Amino acid sequence: MDTDPRRMCELLVGLGEVEVLGVDDETGEPLRVHVRSEARRPCCGGCGVLLWSKGSRAAELVDLPAFGRPVRLVWHKRRWVCSTSGCSAGSVTEQNVWIAPRRALLTTRAGRWATRQAGRGRAVGDVALELGCDWHTVNASVRRWGQALLDADSARISEVNALGLDETLFVRRGRWHTKAWCASIVDVGSGQLLDIVPGRGAKAPTKWLLSRPQRWLDGVDWAVLDLSGPYRAAFDAAVPAAGQVADPFHVVQLANRALDEVRRRARNQTLGRRGHKHDPLYGARKLLLAAHERVSESGETKLLGLLQAGDPHSEVRNAWHAKETVRGLYNTPDPKAGPQTVNQLADELQDPYLPPEINRLGRTLWRWRTQIGNWHHSQATNAATEAINNLIKRVKRVGLG
Repeated sequence: MDTDPRRMCELLVGLGEVEVLGVDDETGEPLRVHVRSEARRPCCGGCGVLLWSKGSRAAELVDLPAFGRPVRLVWHKRRWVCSTSGCSAGSVTEQNVWIAPRRALLTTRAGRWATRQAGRGRAVGDVALELGCDWHTVNASVRRWGQALLDADSARISEVNALGLDETLFVRRGRWHTKAWCASIVDVGSGQLLDIVPGRGAKAPTKWLLSRPQRWLDGVDWAVLDLSGPYRAAFDAAVPAAGQVADPFHVVQLANRALDEVRRRARNQTLGRRGHKHDPLYGARKLLLAAHERVSESGETKLLGLLQAGDPHSEVRNAWHAKETVRGLYNTPDPKAGPQTVNQLADELQDPYLPPEINRLGRTLWRWRTQIGNWHHSQATNAATEAINNLIKRVKRVGLG
């Protein structure tokens, strides 16, 4: 058992070769533990001679709580200078990563602890409250140590056959709630999140992909995306040999949106106003967007009656059939017949007798016909990427953003 007061203080502080100089205990303030490193006198990196002391400066760091109170570690960092005439080394300040990394605001152990807490789902604000500092200080440390963990865990990115990209709204910043987007890069085969990059453009995903080894890029056979021009450009630049696949959910969503636009326009032209609760086309909106096989017999009868009452020119009915035909593309898994059906449908939807919104849908399908048809070869979707996006939204809600 150690009974030397100095040694007991060093054990309680638990930082190895440091000398405890004293403790400030002011009412309502964190405990401030003053320490100094016991490292030996270093040599000059320029000429090799022993450096001379140039005093010290105090750096206050957020440390782990002790006995239910926040703690600040005041590290009196020694400064050294080379006395050799003509040496360009100048003065240096001691560094010790066991105490804290360079320019850090939290000690090493506090930063690692905060990162573990955040990784287990605890809100950064709660961690900051326990440490007695602000949110930004803890979040910066979590990002520092979290990035170090990701860089060290290179084994998490194994070979990928099908790669997915999709964006999600990460946070709203500032007074005007400016939207900040992020893009998820996912192995859609295994459902594993590989990384998250900022923005929703092509620059960040392209940079991330091009940083991977060429052998890894050559192993990507399929690149899955929504109907996004920037993501298509990213895949073109980084994995040009991979077959691009348009996610079926987004293709059907595009057809639903075109149908809804036709319904609203037809209603406004027929009634000369926005829809009311008892208007036929307003009452049909949910039945129109539902999958046809999920509509009951009575529901279909109701839908046909509402269309007959509120769609005198059959524009909505034609748009409904177009939507269902787009959905039917994915009932044909044949890798030869599927792409041919896509080309035929994209051409037919551009018939001038169809509503202009459906013509626009047809032009979009034509531009993306190769990516849509590739689903019949790959059967790959972005479902795993969408699941990851939902997880990111949940993480944002608990305050880890």
